[in-house]
Amino acid sequence: MTASFLRPAVFAGGLVLTAFAVGACGAAPAAETGGSAGGKSAATATSAADLGGTQGLITAAKKEGTLNAIALPRDWANYGAVIDGFTKKYGIKINDENPDGSSQDEINAITSRKGQGRAPDVVDLGSSFALSAAQQGLLAPYKVAAFDQIPTGQKDTQARWYNDYGGYISIGCDAKRVQQCPKTFADLLKPQYKGQVALNGDPNKSGSAFGGVYAAALANGGSFDDIKPGLDFFGKLKKAGNYNPVESTPATVEKGETPISIDWDYLNASYSDEFKAKKVDWQVAVPTDGQFAQYYSQGINKDAPHPAAARLWQEYLYSAEGQNFFLQGYARPAEMTGMQQAGTLDQAAAAKLPAVSGAPTFPTDAQQTKAKQVLAQGWSHAVSG
Repeated sequence: MTASFLRPAVFAGGLVLTAFAVGACGAAPAAETGGSAGGKSAATATSAADLGGTQGLITAAKKEGTLNAIALPRDWANYGAVIDGFTKKYGIKINDENPDGSSQDEINAITSRKGQGRAPDVVDLGSSFALSAAQQGLLAPYKVAAFDQIPTGQKDTQARWYNDYGGYISIGCDAKRVQQCPKTFADLLKPQYKGQVALNGDPNKSGSAFGGVYAAALANGGSFDDIKPGLDFFGKLKKAGNYNPVESTPATVEKGETPISIDWDYLNASYSDEFKAKKVDWQVAVPTDGQFAQYYSQGINKDAPHPAAARLWQEYLYSAEGQNFFLQGYARPAEMTGMQQAGTLDQAAAAKLPAVSGAPTFPTDAQQTKAKQVLAQGWSHAVSG
């Protein structure tokens, strides 16, 4: 998923995980796709209660039998385990289209396929893209059972999106191809890294790349209000010959095409595990001079062809099982603090997270919107030539 990045969020903040109670209001009649259960339409349900409780939602989703997902690579935040877990639990087939697509690709699929059976039911978007999708009226309001336990800063007040997992921008490095791996953004300008420094996509389309530019801004005198120093940094990187325009992926890393990759720590950390068997020594560092953290956000297509399955998918992601699957993929789950308090957190997985220092801070919606505008106007110029 060159996709999206994360909603401005708060890692701390008393998230208490609550499992959505099976049959909270008793079983409801089965729903047709987009039809009704318990007198309510799955397409307009704003909580499981509208479909007669959790069992009613499950029944309606199983009758639909399919979930259309998009841009969910199996090796991104452990989505392979998440997908398999959902299908095993409910017997619902997941069609995952364009696994390496971007957040913008997800939004485009919603708008271009409106009314079609192959439109995505759910999206996993970078925060700025989730905000845009909500503003365009593309997302359906739906409160998962744990909605009230998600801090205000991690959810839309209308429940059109909410955070699921996140991480920090990091620098991944092939230690067998790079004599001395960089640890900071300042290091990346050294002449020894000529042609080696890549991003995971275009920051105008990819949330992880957007985060990389924001982190570079923080490392070079910028702020959440001012991303331009990040553009200037990549302009310097390009001028020095160090910037590599190839989009970094596991395949390009393995081939040695992108020996240094700026990406989310959970992706780079998972590559370390993946590449061991392939004799690639992939090292990961969260740069101390540009520490930037964000979450990704979940949303339901307002015109989802499988509206019940879409809502059940959201409930699954915010259960302890779903959140721990993200954690096992090195991603910090939105409900991590509450799960720690409730004793439902996978402690072994938590202990393997890349080291960071201090408490993270996050840009506001307005700051992200402004940063996107600056990037749209200046990114091509910064790295052209």
